[in-house]
Amino acid sequence: MSKIRTYKYRLYTTKNQVYKLENAIETCRILYNSCLVDRRNHYERTGKGLSRIDQQRIIVADKARMPLLREVHSQVLQDVLFRVERAFKAFFRRLAEKDKKAGYPRFKGKERYNSITYPQKPGFSFKEGKLVLSKIGHIKIKMHRQIEGKVKTCTIVRDSDRWYACFSVEKMPLRIAPPSNKRIGIDVGIKNFAVLSDGASIENPKYLIKSETKLARLQKSLSRKKKGSSNRGKTKLLVARLHRTIRNQRADFHHKISRQIVDSYGTITVEDLQIRNMVKNHHIAKSISDAGWGLFLAKLAYKAEEAGRLFEKIAPNNTSQICSGCGEKVLKSLSIRIHKCPFCGLILDRDENAAINILKRSTVGTTGSYAWGEAVQLGSSLNQEALSVRSG
Repeated sequence: MSKIRTYKYRLYTTKNQVYKLENAIETCRILYNSCLVDRRNHYERTGKGLSRIDQQRIIVADKARMPLLREVHSQVLQDVLFRVERAFKAFFRRLAEKDKKAGYPRFKGKERYNSITYPQKPGFSFKEGKLVLSKIGHIKIKMHRQIEGKVKTCTIVRDSDRWYACFSVEKMPLRIAPPSNKRIGIDVGIKNFAVLSDGASIENPKYLIKSETKLARLQKSLSRKKKGSSNRGKTKLLVARLHRTIRNQRADFHHKISRQIVDSYGTITVEDLQIRNMVKNHHIAKSISDAGWGLFLAKLAYKAEEAGRLFEKIAPNNTSQICSGCGEKVLKSLSIRIHKCPFCGLILDRDENAAINILKRSTVGTTGSYAWGEAVQLGSSLNQEALSVRSG
């Protein structure tokens, strides 16, 4: 069973390389917007859609008369057409689902298009410790870890004043962790980032909230700068850098915690949270986004998969209301942090009670969503396991 993973590396570019990369991104952005216009105009004239293949023929003709397109590798230009196609497919899917906010594909502003993709070699390659990009040159890259598997695509990403190379890799080998019969239920929260069913708790670092004062000061300063001025550009960069620092801190925390859990437990059960619905509550939306539950659970799922651990998502209904001791429902508001059962007398932390209930609902071995790695633990063949439903 093939899997896709992404390796991300920092690039150290020269001024000339930055100039070429930014020109390539700008050209692709203009092409993306032009493709949207072409599809709309073609539909208005004929009542039929314009396909990606049709637009590829248009690009071939345009390259003969537009030198700007010839400065970008042909595969990179073709990837723009795939992006447009995906945008329209998602739009039509939302229409079919009768989503009131289907959202017709939008034009990309200069700050909303920040990457280019080389879909295959020889558009990119490695030579003497550097990344070689067609039409760009040899770029210094910090390979802090070895790529395992077959590289499929290379995406160059601009993150404010930094550049990264992201490689999509197929067929990563399993990294089987030492056998463990320990089972754990995990309840993610806001006061504590997570509470485990064995009573352990993980403190919520609240990176965004801790940086709010500094962020507010920078944003206030940015709002006072004249649009188009160099001072506004400098302050805008400072804001972007701070947001990047917060993202990196959060990601590093998620990676470390998920690795510790996967290395320690053989069976991991979590709630299948509908986070998009939860953030509609404006009282807790910022705290949920700061914690990054979705990102954490995604990392936990793929690490469990690679390590050969069992991973399951269960329905979150009433996990904090039901008593983990006797099974009776004990209603309580979010402000009540201690679970006190009037039926059996059980008293413990609300989140720990929920974590125990999460573990009790585990259906490992019967139904549910599991990581591929369960085939190793259960002794099943990989061909049989391919028929099961994966989580995440």
